[in-house]
Amino acid sequence: MRFNPKARLDRSRVKDTGRGGGGGGGGLGGGGVRLPIPVGKGGIGGLVVIVLLVVLAQCTGLDLLGGGGSGGSGGANRLSNLTDRYAECETGADANDSQDCARLAIENSITGYWQGAYGELSGYDGGRARGFQPIDSLYTFTGSVDTGCGSASSAVGPFYCPADESIYLDTTFFDDVLERQLGGPDGGFVEFYVLAHEYGHHISNLIGSMGLVTSQETGPQSQGVRLERQADCFAGMWAAHAEQTEDVDGNVLIEDITDEDIELAIDAAEAVGDDRIQEQTQGQATPETWTHGSADQRRYWFDQGYRGRTCDTFAARSVQVP
Repeated sequence: MRFNPKARLDRSRVKDTGRGGGGGGGGLGGGGVRLPIPVGKGGIGGLVVIVLLVVLAQCTGLDLLGGGGSGGSGGANRLSNLTDRYAECETGADANDSQDCARLAIENSITGYWQGAYGELSGYDGGRARGFQPIDSLYTFTGSVDTGCGSASSAVGPFYCPADESIYLDTTFFDDVLERQLGGPDGGFVEFYVLAHEYGHHISNLIGSMGLVTSQETGPQSQGVRLERQADCFAGMWAAHAEQTEDVDGNVLIEDITDEDIELAIDAAEAVGDDRIQEQTQGQATPETWTHGSADQRRYWFDQGYRGRTCDTFAARSVQVP
């Protein structure tokens, strides 16, 4: 993958909170509802365990996150702890030389794509859609972070918080967890797929799909799995058009995405399938407990988006692989 050296980067939404981030790490996953895959040991599931907890809290009225959804002091902590990690990320040339700047460029690309493509999703929502707006921020951190959804540790993995409409990413996750613990692939585009997946949850939030998760049902056809499959499908949509996204001056941001890049994305999606994680952590897959879907489901729905097919997983009769 190569960025256009002349492209200008927008740093306004990408921020770093440094080590600790002002939070402890025990505030997520507490309360009265437990997911079938524990947080911290394979519990990254589809990389967004927190999303299901937040949705369930919104639907049931339970305070699952030990801090509510209003943000509280978390926002102040995040803003006061910001580092200058991205200060030198100005152009596509910087993105070619630095993974940090590449991450920023990818956020720009995903935002630019959805600014143009969001209108194509009319009809997904049953009348609940809001107009497009970018994520509030992409926060990188190390160790732990305060969010609008409570405190999170790096054990949770990358996630989207609908309460503050931000994505959170401990950048050590890819080497320490995805590659070493789960046997996932290593490569720059793996992280970019993850960001596109989490941004997909933001799109699901805007169009109203996230609000359709109204129960704690599990299994391959459950509402939570449908939400996850929609995020993978949206990630595929962006990947198919990433070479056409532009900076504020109309310069193309990404010059080249290879077939190998796309295969890395799919391999990463498969590595965090519920069946793969369960086979590693408990020796066998138990589909009735799935909250994020199988490796095959993840590959199939990413490919659906990549090929320009519908991502309306909640309207689909089945999200199983045909």
